[in-house]
Amino acid sequence: MTTVDCQDGQPLRLELWCETAGMVPQLVRIGADFGIACFSGGGFDGLAGKHDAAVRAMAGNRKTRVLHLGDYDQSGEHMFSALVEDVIASAEATGAEVEFERVAVTSEQIATYNLPTAPPKATDRRSFSGTTTTQAEALPPDILASIVREAIEAHRDPAVHRRTLAREEAERRTIRERLNGRPEPGWPPTE
Repeated sequence: MTTVDCQDGQPLRLELWCETAGMVPQLVRIGADFGIACFSGGGFDGLAGKHDAAVRAMAGNRKTRVLHLGDYDQSGEHMFSALVEDVIASAEATGAEVEFERVAVTSEQIATYNLPTAPPKATDRRSFSGTTTTQAEALPPDILASIVREAIEAHRDPAVHRRTLAREEAERRTIRERLNGRPEPGWPPTE
């Protein structure tokens, strides 16, 4: 099966990142529709992973925006801040440009979706802007999917995406025709 780069021609190259590895399969399914890769931080990422992100951004030849999903707690906020700082510094060193956008979990989402909360860990002395914490897994899968799709679509040109999908289908059809030795019935479509 052939696939084209579904991010080709888009103004930004997107990546999905999540704090929790358990969210990766769902995010991979959502991102696949748009040709967007998903990566898991699984806690505080090492510098190698952050450097790899900068290298991907450089190879993309345009600005990269990372859509990030993480817990709303001390660790989640500090991990996000560390990712932003380290990846942007690595990207700048390679001549690439990377931006970050926190997609979930936000204080607004906690209120809107009435997500379960817990008090901040008393043993964690890092600063935290919230008065309660919420795990990213608290978002129901359908709501999470909707939030992620909305974030992706906010940065996609739908006409470019449709043309890319049409080009991909045409390439697949050509390959099938070559394998079968004849044009497929009903192609090209008539209107």
